[in-house]
Amino acid sequence: MGRIQKSPRAQQGGATIADVARASGFSPMTVSRVINGERNVKDSTRDAVMEAVEKLNYSPNLAARTLAGAEQIRIAMLYGNPSFAYLSRLLVGTLEQARKSHVQLVIEQCDEGQDIHDVFADLIESGVDGVVLSPPLCDSPKMLELIQNTDVTCVVVANWCPPGKMSVVYIDDVEAAATMTRHILSLGHKRIAFVKGNPEQKASHQRLKGFEMAMAEAGMPIDPELVVDGLFTYRSGLDAADKLLDLANPPSAIFASNDDMAAAAITVAHRRHLDVPKDVTICGFDDTDFALSIWPELTTIHQPIADMSRAAVEILVDRIRAKRSGRPTPREDRMLDFTFVRRESDAQPNS
Repeated sequence: MGRIQKSPRAQQGGATIADVARASGFSPMTVSRVINGERNVKDSTRDAVMEAVEKLNYSPNLAARTLAGAEQIRIAMLYGNPSFAYLSRLLVGTLEQARKSHVQLVIEQCDEGQDIHDVFADLIESGVDGVVLSPPLCDSPKMLELIQNTDVTCVVVANWCPPGKMSVVYIDDVEAAATMTRHILSLGHKRIAFVKGNPEQKASHQRLKGFEMAMAEAGMPIDPELVVDGLFTYRSGLDAADKLLDLANPPSAIFASNDDMAAAAITVAHRRHLDVPKDVTICGFDDTDFALSIWPELTTIHQPIADMSRAAVEILVDRIRAKRSGRPTPREDRMLDFTFVRRESDAQPNS
């Protein structure tokens, strides 16, 4: 492993709930309600608090709430997702389940360019018993190999085929993407474009597979120029939409494989004075806050992100306790349901 280095945050004792309150502009009581997963909190308030949590790398010491005499469990949630809307849902579920399970939670960022050996070495030294890996880290061969070479229990979110005995929580991305494609076809669209996600993430390939499957079922050929690259980022969605709408024969519908890119496609359409959905249908995937914060609101696939992170923490804690008691810890694959959500960004083709 790389040399273990303590961050300034760790040396200073870490951010406190008061620090999060100052950074977010809300009271410590409101911050506490968000961190405890209480539901009677406005989405805008929750997002602001979660953004402060992320910036400060705040790690709530939930172990203090453990019942007297209970054996402490310390887990970590590693994240590196470029979509804050996705990350916000993920953090809410993780924090809520950690509180319910009476475990200490460490939230650690691991972005591209960071030395994952150093990040993981810090976690090992801090005494973590288990790790939840979220996208895109769940698809990182280096990270997965690193964890396999340790005794740390791991549960991954949204990776269909993690190695070894790692448990996984996921949805059926293939069927979900096929469901959306079938809906677009049912409206009468024939020139349907698809914006792919990050090629290094398995979910990207599964969603493309679902799109291709539904098109094949309908006997509809896929025009190669209508399948364009994306990275699951808003910026990549802008580039993809520009490329599609610059075509001599542009698509009548665009299915982007996440909401960030779909929102970007709507922005590009508006810049070109196109009406969505009258001139072009645009649909997304995930049902993050992005889907409701743009106009028109997105037709999308609801991926239960918060529920997935809750399930991951639940499975992780159960496996750690089983391991400590000497019980078997077989791999668990838990598939949650997706939901098709129709809103205002789709319509029949305008011709």
